[in-house]
Amino acid sequence: MNNKTIAKMAGVSLSTVSKIINNYSDVSEETRNRVLEIMRKTGYTPAPSLKKSNLIVVIFAGKQNVDFTHPFFNAVLNSFKKQIGSLGYDLLFLTNTKTDGEENDYLLRCLSYQVAGCVIISGQEIEPSIDALDQSDIPCLGVDIKLTGKNSGYIMSDNYKLTSKVVEHFYLMGYRDLGYIGSSTSSNISNIRESGYRDAMDALGLTIHPEWFVNGTDFFEQSGYHAMKKILQAEKLPRAIFAASDLIAIGAMRAIEEHNLKVPEDIAIIGCDDIEACKYTKPTLTTMRQNKEKLGVLSALMLYDLINNQASTSSFVVEPELVVRNSCGNQNGSYGVYSS
Repeated sequence: MNNKTIAKMAGVSLSTVSKIINNYSDVSEETRNRVLEIMRKTGYTPAPSLKKSNLIVVIFAGKQNVDFTHPFFNAVLNSFKKQIGSLGYDLLFLTNTKTDGEENDYLLRCLSYQVAGCVIISGQEIEPSIDALDQSDIPCLGVDIKLTGKNSGYIMSDNYKLTSKVVEHFYLMGYRDLGYIGSSTSSNISNIRESGYRDAMDALGLTIHPEWFVNGTDFFEQSGYHAMKKILQAEKLPRAIFAASDLIAIGAMRAIEEHNLKVPEDIAIIGCDDIEACKYTKPTLTTMRQNKEKLGVLSALMLYDLINNQASTSSFVVEPELVVRNSCGNQNGSYGVYSS
């Protein structure tokens, strides 16, 4: 299989195929799509002798994706952008919206642009086409999403250990009646955090009350607000809640306040991510810090090594850190005595 064969199958000239591979603009969209579709179906990858661009594709993966409005991933991406830019690369963002209702084919689009590599940021309901990109020859680096391809790697916080630290802190502060607010059950990160939270509670012999474990629709405030409203309908209320993101925690705090209860006097809250807003909530939000700047820099360096064949498939897990503020116990971190 070569460019000439693809040209014959598509009924176009060899120069047209070359233009499409090298992302020239003077080719109609219809012709471009027809040629790329044939390449996809035949599994044809352009010859490695073709010059790659200096473009790094950024993909917010998932049918319900996390995007620029999310302060955690926005901070990671800013750090990534600075580091990858200093290494001589530019960023290209691919949308995940198809007007014809068809699923994205990220691999074909990346082949079209002859990208140097991809950074894939986790969302919810990860699209099957992400797997095809991961398993291709294009170097890919996942952020909060495990990639397994021969030219892929990933980086994430230790989401399982993270929740053990939360339960440990609650326990040391005297809280025993614990609840959890997660994102959608389609979110792998939220599911890992809930699993770790439940296992840590089991290890300490704490009772799990199903009515205090509620999943929302995403990692944003409104989801946390409505999930907390549901928990507040229970006959007995939890004394502490872990939220799978700071934005969920902020929404939950608003629901608690509307219920004429106080944080942490009535219900303590711990969030996750340590976004800037945590310092300005009332009370300030205790949270599990994920080092956003480190995640961004490491992502860029790891992807650079994959692109330049300086590393095989690689993965790295960043240690989370508890940041104690006022929404859970005393700000100085002194441990209290349990009271129901």
